[in-house]
Amino acid sequence: MLNRPLPLLLTTGSLLGLGFPLGKLAGVAGIAPIVWSWVMAVGAGLVLLLALRLGRVRLPMDARHLRYYLVTGTVSNALPNLLVFSAMPHLGAGFISIFFAFSPIVTLVLHSLLQRRRPGALGAAGIALGFAGALVIVLSKGRVDTPGGGAALWLALAFLIPLLLACGNIYRTLAWPAGTSGLALAAGTNLGAGAVLGVLSLLWTGSLPLSAALAVPGLLLAQVAISAAMFAVFFRLQSVGGPVYLSQIGYVAAAVGLGTGTLVLGEHYGLLTWLGAVVVAVGVLMTTRAQQAGR
Repeated sequence: MLNRPLPLLLTTGSLLGLGFPLGKLAGVAGIAPIVWSWVMAVGAGLVLLLALRLGRVRLPMDARHLRYYLVTGTVSNALPNLLVFSAMPHLGAGFISIFFAFSPIVTLVLHSLLQRRRPGALGAAGIALGFAGALVIVLSKGRVDTPGGGAALWLALAFLIPLLLACGNIYRTLAWPAGTSGLALAAGTNLGAGAVLGVLSLLWTGSLPLSAALAVPGLLLAQVAISAAMFAVFFRLQSVGGPVYLSQIGYVAAAVGLGTGTLVLGEHYGLLTWLGAVVVAVGVLMTTRAQQAGR
């Protein structure tokens, strides 16, 4: 499994999808978005750091690694989450989720430009099909909010979300320090994101209120455990599958989110939504085949 892209993709996307209902419950509990993001990042980082220590592996702390932790933590974690949770009240959760479906396409375009070659027909078709399936899932929910007056700025900022995610996908591969394990990079990246989010919270509000999060320890521990597991597999997938293949975790997470929403939160979805999930699965299988064939 550790060297096979498809199981890694399904595992990473599934863990990401399992975190969706927990994030919703955190909002219901009155936890500020930036605080919940900080708890996720720092908690996951500490768990992964403990795993390194148990394996008698030290976290590299030279200048090159510190730069990697801060850049990946900021671009791939802190800023996207901050944009998502800040724009959501203005644009709506359904509308914001559409922007995640753009990440694989943007990643594919950036990767092709950097490699100066066109993507393989089968791989490009698989990503496009997954994108179409994700749109069907979002639009079929019937809760996609249309941005009204005064939301133009937030709409413009929301387009930065897939761009940031795509840049993070590319950067992690290009700047991956030789000889460093994915587990170490996962730990450092989460701690880097936590540092950035903590500083931003202190600059904006003068504090980092944790009382609401500490009041729901079971929810907090579940989120940290899922995040730690997800990032441990995430960086392995990055190493094995590459940035374009990895970017499809958003598709898998969207499909898994349907199941968690139904079973955990009691949400209901129509036939069209489940059809979109099937289309996503077909797209993932196509890109997996293209990956194995080198096309």
